[in-house]
Amino acid sequence: MSTYRPLRLAHRGDWRRAPENTIAALQAAFDIPACDGVELDVQLSGDGVPILLHDDTLERVQGRPERPAELSAAALGDLGVPTLADAVAAIPRRAFIVVELKNVVGPAVVAVLAAGRGPEFHNGLVASFDTAILERVAGLAPAWPRWLNSYELHPDAIAAAAQLGCRGISAEWRDIDPDGVARVRDAGLQLAAWTVRRRSTSRRLERLGVDVIIAELAALDG
Repeated sequence: MSTYRPLRLAHRGDWRRAPENTIAALQAAFDIPACDGVELDVQLSGDGVPILLHDDTLERVQGRPERPAELSAAALGDLGVPTLADAVAAIPRRAFIVVELKNVVGPAVVAVLAAGRGPEFHNGLVASFDTAILERVAGLAPAWPRWLNSYELHPDAIAAAAQLGCRGISAEWRDIDPDGVARVRDAGLQLAAWTVRRRSTSRRLERLGVDVIIAELAALDG
C-alpha cells in the first residue's frame, strides 16, 4: 500500500482563526493535524525590514490605506503586521516554510531566514512569480531551493523554472492536469498546487501526484 501524501501547507496561515499572515494565523495552522507547514508573503517595510503582507496596501486586511513601504516595521507591528523574523521564530522547526517574495527584497530576507533556519535554510524554500527575484536569491544563496510561481502550467513556465535552476514550479490548481504533471516530471521538477479550498480538489490533486498542496479552508483539514 502506498504511503504517498503531498505536503499540505497553510496558505498565509489558518486565517479562519486569525487575520492572514499574522503570528496567530501561522500558529493556528499547527493545531491542524494535516498541516505540514505554511506559505507566507514577504515585503519590506519603509525602514528595510522584511515583514509579512500579501497586498500592495494594508486596506483589505488591516483596514488602512497605506503601503508597507510608507511605514516603519514598528508602525506596521502596531497594526498587526509582523516581521519575518518574528514569524520564523514562531514557526516550529519541523514545519516546512514557503516564503513568497512579493518584491526584490535581497539580502535582508536571506539574513533573517539564515538566522532562523540556518545558512542552508532548513526545511524551507523561496518562491516568487518574478524571475528576477529568483535570480537574485540564487546569487545571494545559491544552495537554497526555489520555486517559480505561475498562473498556468504552460510548457514555457516549466522551461523557465528549469532554466532558473528551480527545484519546482507552483501553479494555480485549475491548470494542473495529467499532461502538465508529466511535463513537470520530465523536466525533473517538483510540483505544487495553489490555492486549494475544497477536499475534493485536494483529493484530485493527490491522485495526480502533486508534491505540495497549498491549502485553506476545508482543504487545510485534510
